[in-house]
Amino acid sequence: MNDIDLIKKYVSKENQKEAINKLNEGYPVQYIIGNVDFYGNIINVNENVLIPRFETEYLVEKTIKYLDKLQMLNPEILEIGTGSGCISIALYNAIPCHILAIDVSSRALDVAKKNAILNKSNIEFLKEDINNFNTLNKYDLIISNPPYVPYDALVDEKTKYEPQNAIFAENEGIYFYKVIMEKLKNNLKDNYLIAFEIGDKQGKKIEEIVQLYLPKAYIKIEKDYNNFERYVFISSKKL
Repeated sequence: MNDIDLIKKYVSKENQKEAINKLNEGYPVQYIIGNVDFYGNIINVNENVLIPRFETEYLVEKTIKYLDKLQMLNPEILEIGTGSGCISIALYNAIPCHILAIDVSSRALDVAKKNAILNKSNIEFLKEDINNFNTLNKYDLIISNPPYVPYDALVDEKTKYEPQNAIFAENEGIYFYKVIMEKLKNNLKDNYLIAFEIGDKQGKKIEEIVQLYLPKAYIKIEKDYNNFERYVFISSKKL
């Protein structure tokens, strides 16, 4: 279904002309209709949250596969930078688990909490900046799709409508991976999994960061549907 068809399906007739005009100006259709389907869940979106992508659905799919392979039953999960809540909601509705999802943005968390209620997902949300986050808890899974686009990168014009702090990161886009590894290297259970979505040229650099903080970890870089490196999986066991 193309963008015009989506507008005709989800926008009332009296508002369709205005919606199509916004679309022609480059405004994302997902914000116009107000929601996206993500891994079988309806996720409401607005300009306070990043629009969920197909690549992130694949992150969820691969993560669930590895949780099963590692025989993690009812895992304790930490999601960093939850945004709309799409990753945590998808995981919660796919497997038995307990999830803490953090984000620095109160407005994003408002969206995430409403999405959790909409999708009947019992998730604990917390307003936290990962730079200041401290916990004694240990997790089976830490998962994150952090901001990873370098500030000087060429991006789709439509991303200007999305929250910029959910897209761009310092240090050539790898800033948050280093922070996460440094802050949470001691908050992993003996049998653990870390799942990251990454930029397509960042795999090697992130692998080096992981080796610095978890030298005994197994690291696997995987590709997305378009054959770009897009995910890093880190585990206590060979995947």
